[in-house]
Amino acid sequence: MPQLFRVLIPVPDIEAAAVFYERVLSVRGKRVSPGRHYFDCDGTILACFDPEADGEGRIATPNPEAIYISVADIEETYRLAKEAGARLGEGSPPGVGPLGEIHERPWGETSFYVIDPFGNEVCFVAEATVFRG
Repeated sequence: MPQLFRVLIPVPDIEAAAVFYERVLSVRGKRVSPGRHYFDCDGTILACFDPEADGEGRIATPNPEAIYISVADIEETYRLAKEAGARLGEGSPPGVGPLGEIHERPWGETSFYVIDPFGNEVCFVAEATVFRG
């Protein structure tokens, strides 16, 4: 059976990304190359990737869609994300609720959305409420 093992988050500043995600995730990451900093998220690697720092000659552009990360303590993660400089998600799509607030979504997940300092949208979901379909 296939297994997702790595997700890239494009960043234009690998040092700042390492600091931001270490603070928000409360996990110590590991620099694996000049432009890659890895965080082990229970077997799936969240990889902050700065292509310019890795010698690829291009600048990172944010992911076009959100990534989703489950966390044990949604309130603490919310606090840490705000303190680390994340922008709270904007808008309130019909029937979904306010994105930038901890809210129970119609499909049962309790979550909030942020935009990291590099323009990537990240949704944090209380692990006890993760909906897998």
